[in-house]
Amino acid sequence: MNAHARSLPHTVVRLYTAGARWVDSLQSIFALMVRLYVARVFFLSALTKLNDWNITISLFTNEYQVPLLPPEVAAFLGTSAELGLPVLLTLGLASRPAALALFAFNIVAVISYPDLSDAGLKDHMLWGALMLVTFFYGPGKISVDHLLGRKYPPSP
Repeated sequence: MNAHARSLPHTVVRLYTAGARWVDSLQSIFALMVRLYVARVFFLSALTKLNDWNITISLFTNEYQVPLLPPEVAAFLGTSAELGLPVLLTLGLASRPAALALFAFNIVAVISYPDLSDAGLKDHMLWGALMLVTFFYGPGKISVDHLLGRKYPPSP
């Protein structure tokens, strides 16, 4: 085997690892974009509910079938979750618990609305998957969680 043939695999490996490092350097920006995208969806939904509380109560009474909760309680808890959890995601504060809570909320939303269209179901599946990305991989370096982790590292 000549020197050129032996160096080709090494060159390919070096290029691959350089490319992988470059993609890794974008991880925090991607994590932030995921958090902001999901936060926006749920926060805007909360603002819609707050726009006319009577319509919201009517929806929870007649359309949404939230198990175990009276419509008024379900409306209040749902709207509160859609207001507060996106703020935590946006800041990257308590990101994993916030993502997990929104994931659970998302499942309840799908179960509670029997008339959800196929397109709506696909949206909810996407949002659920993105929340699991944040839960399992964390919020990235552009987050309050990261800053707190640097200031208060875990004890050995």
